[in-house]
Amino acid sequence: MFVVATAGHVDHGKSTLIRALTGEEPDRWDEERRRGLTIDLGYASTTLAGGRTVAFVDVPGHRRFVPTMLAGIGPVPAVMFVVAADDGWMPQSAEHLDALTALRVRHGILVITRSDLLDPELALAEARDAMSGTPLADMPAVCVSAVTGTGMDDLRAELDRLGTLLPEPHRDADVRLWVDRSFTIGGAGTVVTGTLPAGTIRVGDALELRPGGPQVTVRGLQTLGQSRDEVAAVARVAVNLRGVAAGDIPRGSTLLTPDRWRAVSTVDVRVDGRGRGRSGGLSDGLVDALPVQVMVHIGSASTAAHVRPLGADHARLTLAAPLPLRVGDRLILREPGADRIPGGAVVLDPAPPPLRRRGAARRRADVLSATPETPDLASELRRRGVAHVDDLRAWGIPVPPTDERHRGWVIGPDHVAALADTLVEAVRRHDRDVPLDPGLPTEAARRVLGLPDAALLDAVLDESAAATLRTERGRVVAGDGPGLPPAVRAAAETLAERFRGRPFDAPSADELAELDLGPRELAACERAGLLTGVGPGVWLGSDAVDEAARRLRELPQPFTPSSARTHLDTSRRVVMPLLEVLADRGLSRREGDDGHVVT
Repeated sequence: MFVVATAGHVDHGKSTLIRALTGEEPDRWDEERRRGLTIDLGYASTTLAGGRTVAFVDVPGHRRFVPTMLAGIGPVPAVMFVVAADDGWMPQSAEHLDALTALRVRHGILVITRSDLLDPELALAEARDAMSGTPLADMPAVCVSAVTGTGMDDLRAELDRLGTLLPEPHRDADVRLWVDRSFTIGGAGTVVTGTLPAGTIRVGDALELRPGGPQVTVRGLQTLGQSRDEVAAVARVAVNLRGVAAGDIPRGSTLLTPDRWRAVSTVDVRVDGRGRGRSGGLSDGLVDALPVQVMVHIGSASTAAHVRPLGADHARLTLAAPLPLRVGDRLILREPGADRIPGGAVVLDPAPPPLRRRGAARRRADVLSATPETPDLASELRRRGVAHVDDLRAWGIPVPPTDERHRGWVIGPDHVAALADTLVEAVRRHDRDVPLDPGLPTEAARRVLGLPDAALLDAVLDESAAATLRTERGRVVAGDGPGLPPAVRAAAETLAERFRGRPFDAPSADELAELDLGPRELAACERAGLLTGVGPGVWLGSDAVDEAARRLRELPQPFTPSSARTHLDTSRRVVMPLLEVLADRGLSRREGDDGHVVT
C-alpha cells in the first residue's frame, strides 16, 4: 500500500476525482454531500492494475479549512495536485503548494481536471509556472475528465508508477502515529485512525498517548476495512484501543512506541521554502519572512510557537504545547489567523542548549549552519561532546554499540582526546598544589572535565594521552607524579624499618610527632600504601592486617584478645582495634562472649 493526499483549490474536483478512481465516497458528512463542499478529511482506496493499493486522504480546499488540510497532508509522502482546466491556478492552489514545499514533498502527480470544459493546456502551463523551483516542479501531469473518463486510465497508470518511486519505509522504526480521527464504535470502544509513515503496529502492543503519558493497549487493527494482526508502514490504519476514551485522544494526538520519544518544547530549526513574505510577495522563505508568532504544523498536530531568529536562515522555536519531535522532522510554519505560510523548517536540534550570554545566538547560528538535516551521530557528538543512548534514540539518532563500563554514555573521539590532555594537567596541578594528597578524587576529576558520569573517566583514561594516569582507591593518580615529599617518605621508611622487626609495635603519638607525621602526613602515607591506620592514633605497616590474620591462625581457635595480644607481641591499644579491622574485612568472626576465630 501507499498513501496519497489530494491538494488544490476549493471546487476543483478533488473529491469527484477520488470517486471516479475508487468508486467510494470520500465525503463522510451529510453536510459535505448537501453543500458539495469538503469540510473535513475524507478517505478512500483502490487497487491498481499493477496490484498496488493506493489509499487517498482527501483534503478540503476552502481557505477556512487550512488547518484541516494541513492535518491531512502532514504525514503523507505523496500528493495528487488538482487544478481545474476551467478555473486555472487559484489562491488555495498556491497555499497548498506552499505547504507541500514546506514539507518538501517530492513525489506526486499534477492532475488537470474538467478537461472536457476547457482546453487544459493553459491551466497546465499556469501550474507548471507556479511550481517552478519547488520539489514538485517536475512531477508528471495528466489531463482528465472524471465525467467523460478521458485520461483516467493514464492517471491510474501514473499512480501505479508513483507507487514504485516512493522510498521504502522503515518498518522496524519507532511508531509515531498522528491521529486524524477518533470515534467510538458500539461493542468495540475507542477507534483512532491515521497514516502510519514508519514502524509496525501489532494487536496487543502497548503504546503511549504522548511522550511519558498513559499507555493504551491495541485491541484490534484494520487497514482499508480489513482486520489485521499487524499493520506495517506506509498505511492507513484504524486502531481499536483499550484504556482511553475517544474524547481524550483528539486529532493531533499521537500513539507512540513507549519510552522512545521525548516531549519537546524548544527546537532549533533551519527555515526554508518559498512562502510569501509579510508584504505578500514571494520571499526566499527564510527567517526574515517569519512573524514573531507562528503556528507550527506537523503530522495532524499544530501548536503556536514563538520565533527567535538565529542568523539568516536558522531560528529557535518555543512551542506552546510540547510535541514528540526528532532530528529531520519537517514543520510547516503558518501565520496565526491567516492562510499565509511563510515557509517550512527542518528540526536540527530537539534539545538545544540555553542562550544566555551576549553573542550566543550568533555563535549558535554558526553551529547550526554546519549541522546536517538528517540524523547523524558524528555531528551530534561534535556538538555535544557526550550523549546518552536514551537521548540519542529519542532524538532519532542511530545508536552505536556502547562500552558497558560507560553506563550507556557515548563520547565523541575529538572530545575525549581533548579531555585526556585536560585530565593529565589537572592531576599534575593537584599533585603540585597538594603534595600530601596525591591523586585527584574521581568526582573532582569528573567535575573538572564536565562529564555527566564518572564512568566516562574510563574512556578518557583509555586515550594514549592519558597513558601515565590510572585509577586507584577512588582517585586518578599519575604514575610519573611527584609522589610524597621526601621528608614524609623518609619518615615512613623509618617506621617500615621498625615494623620489619616488630610489625605490631605501633608508634606512640610522641614518636609520630618526632617524625613530623601529623594527620595529613599519615593519611598521605596510607593513600600511598605505606601505612595502615587500624584505629584512632594506631598506625601499622601496609601489610599488618594480613600478617595478623596469618599469625593468629596459629592459635587454637577460638582465641581471646589476651592470647592474641601475647602472640602478636603487642599491646591492648593495638590488638583491640586490630581485631575489629579483621572482623570488618571478613577475616575473622566473633564466637561466644570473648572468642575470635580467624576464617
